[in-house]
Amino acid sequence: MDLPPRLRAVCDLDVSEVREYAGRHEYDGKPQDLSPAGVRAGLARLAAARDGGERLADAHDEAHLAAAEEHKRVTFAELELHRRNPIFHLSELDLAGYDRDYAPPAERDAARAAHLAAWPRVADAAVESLDQVSAPVAQALLGGIRGLAAGLGEGPGISAATVATALDAHARLVAHVERAAADGDPDPALGGPGLTTLMGSAEALPVDLGRLAEQADAERDRLHALLADGCARVDGTRPALDVARELVQDHPDGAGVIEAARQWTEQALRFTREHDLVPYHDGECLVGLAPESRRWAMAMMSWAAPGEPEGPSWYHITPPEDSWPQQEQDEWLEVFSRTTLPGITVHEVAPGHFSHGRAMRHLTSQVRRTLHSSAFIEGWAHYGEELCVEEGFGGDDPRIPIGIWLEALVRVTRLACAIGVHTAGMTIEEATRRFETDTHLAGPAALSEARRATFDPTYGRYTWGKLEILRLRERARKDWGAGFTRQRFHKAMLDLGSPPLGLLGTAVDRG
Repeated sequence: MDLPPRLRAVCDLDVSEVREYAGRHEYDGKPQDLSPAGVRAGLARLAAARDGGERLADAHDEAHLAAAEEHKRVTFAELELHRRNPIFHLSELDLAGYDRDYAPPAERDAARAAHLAAWPRVADAAVESLDQVSAPVAQALLGGIRGLAAGLGEGPGISAATVATALDAHARLVAHVERAAADGDPDPALGGPGLTTLMGSAEALPVDLGRLAEQADAERDRLHALLADGCARVDGTRPALDVARELVQDHPDGAGVIEAARQWTEQALRFTREHDLVPYHDGECLVGLAPESRRWAMAMMSWAAPGEPEGPSWYHITPPEDSWPQQEQDEWLEVFSRTTLPGITVHEVAPGHFSHGRAMRHLTSQVRRTLHSSAFIEGWAHYGEELCVEEGFGGDDPRIPIGIWLEALVRVTRLACAIGVHTAGMTIEEATRRFETDTHLAGPAALSEARRATFDPTYGRYTWGKLEILRLRERARKDWGAGFTRQRFHKAMLDLGSPPLGLLGTAVDRG
C-alpha cells in the first residue's frame, strides 16, 4: 500500500529503520542517500510535503506524524548528526536485514545484490558527510564498521567484481573513521541543548535533563533496594552485587544456550497468555542461532513487521564462538545465566517485543504501523519485565526477579551516563566506573556500555519509556476508577502502535 506524501517524506529520511521494522520493502536494495546533497534534498521534500500536505483526520495520528517530521528536521538540519555519527551510515550499509525470511529467497537475494552494488555510493557519501566525528565516537564504532565486510563474498547475483568494488569502498570508509579515531575532537558531547532537542523531538515531550537525571538516581536507589531484598533470600551475609555477580556465573554452556532460551520462551508465552497481559496471543515465535551478520548482538527479536506477509518472528541468540579464550566465553555466557536469561526472554518475546510486534500487525493506521518511537518500544519491553515480577513470573525462584533488577540497573545507568557524557563533562572512564559501581558489570562489559553513550545518546530510552508508562498507568487507575484493568490499559496503549511518549495520554483519553 502506498504512503501519503508526508509519511513517505519521513520514511525517505529513515530508510533502514522502516525497511526492517515497519516492513516497507519497496526500499529493498535502495539505501538512503546520506551525502550532504542527498540530505538537503530529503529535507526539502520533507518541508514541501509538510507545507503542502493535508492534515490527518485523526488528531493523534496527526500529532504522531508531526512529531516524526520535526524529529527528522532536528536530526538532519539542526543537529546534522549525519556529519558526526557514523551509525547512520553503518545502518545504510548493513545487509543483515535480507537474512530474514520475509520474502522468497530469490527476491531477497536480488535485493541484497542491488544493495551491495550501491555500497560505493553509500560509503563515499559517508566519507563526504562525516566531517565532525569525535574520536570517542569513531573509536566506539570502528569495530562495527570493520565488521560490515565480514563474510562478504560472491553469491546469487553478486559477482567477484561487485564484491571487490564494494570492499574497496568499505576500505575508504574504514580509513576515514580510523583517522577520526586518531585525530578527532576528544569531546563527543552533544551539549545540553542538543540532547534536550533530540530527545524531546523524538518523543513530542518537553525534556528537563536535570529532572530526568534526578529520576534516574531515584530509580537506581529503588532498584538497589529491590536487589538487596532479592539477594538476601539467596545469601543475606554478603553485599547484593557480590551475590548477583556469583549468580550470573551459573549458566548453560555454549551448546545449551539456545535450548535454554527456547524453554524460557515457551514459559514466557504461556505466562503472558494465562495472565492475558497483551491484547493478542497469535503468531509464531521461533528461537534459533542469529544469522552471521547479526552476531554482534547477544539476543534480539526480529519480528514479522506490520507491512510484511504473515510469517514467524525470530528470537535470535548468539552463543560465544568455540575459538574464543575460555574466559571470554564465560563472560559472554553470563548474559544467558539462569538468573538473567528469563528476564531477557520476557523483554524480547512476551509480553515484550514479540507481543508488541503482533499488536502492531493488527493496526490499520499507516502512521501507527510505520512510525515507531524507540523509547516506547524499549520502554514497553522493559515495563514488561517488571510487570511479570508483579504478576509472579518464576514462582518462588528468587533468581528471576534478581535478574530483572540487574538488567534494570544497567538500563538506568545508561540514562545517567547519557546525560553525564553529553551535558556534564563525564568522561568514558567515569562512565565506566559508574557502571562498575551501580551494576554487576565490570571490565570490558562496563567499558562497552560506557562507550555506547557516545554514539547512542538516547540509550537511556529503556528506563525513560518504562517510567512514563508506569506514570501513565497510575493516571489510568485514577481516571478510570473501578473500570481500570491492566488488560484494558495495555490494549489502549498498544492500539496506538509505538507512540511518542508525549502522546501516550491518548491511551487514557480514548481507552
